[in-house]
Amino acid sequence: MYRILLVEDDASLGYILKEYLEMHHFHIELVKDGEAAIHAFNRLPIDVCILDIMLPKKDGFAVAAEIKKLNERMPVIFLTAKSLKIDKLKGFNLGADDYMVKPVDEEELIARINAVMRRVAPGPGGNENHFLIGKYIFDYANQELVLGDKKQFITVREAAVLRLLCEHRGKILDRKQALKRLWGESDYFTRRSMDVFISHLRKYLSEDPSIEIRNVHGKGYVLSY
Repeated sequence: MYRILLVEDDASLGYILKEYLEMHHFHIELVKDGEAAIHAFNRLPIDVCILDIMLPKKDGFAVAAEIKKLNERMPVIFLTAKSLKIDKLKGFNLGADDYMVKPVDEEELIARINAVMRRVAPGPGGNENHFLIGKYIFDYANQELVLGDKKQFITVREAAVLRLLCEHRGKILDRKQALKRLWGESDYFTRRSMDVFISHLRKYLSEDPSIEIRNVHGKGYVLSY
């Protein structure tokens, strides 16, 4: 599920939103000012940012502008008490994907998050480098699986297989197509290699029992969590 950077200086509202979103299986990084928001964005793999506008140290507009310089594709949702048209236009001109006025309806917020992510999420072959797999963070570019303070380095081919599984989460990853994409062929040797990589990945992910890589006989594999 998505990791959300939630930037809200109202401690009560921040806590309520964090608890509600985590109940719906989002991973939330809650910070209370603009400088902490930039620090968290640089430190963690983030899928979407929810920014209040009136923030200490740096306002939400400044935070959004800096985030967009770092990653122009990063989805941003403004969450604010300001309802003036000029503020909305400023937010959208900075590249915001959505704008919600307080008080916030939590169900509507979830619907908007999902709608934004459907618009921006890459399909198979996209350029996504970070994935949340259950309790793990998978950093494809650095070939790492992170669980808390533990890191597991994986090989280039293992990372490539896991990325394909993530891109097809909940769906069958066709074995022959995967082999041709990764190796350019699907002979006996590469099929056996694929089985070895799947076995390794199961072992690496074994500390979260909700994660399963299932064989579908004659077809391929399904990653679920």
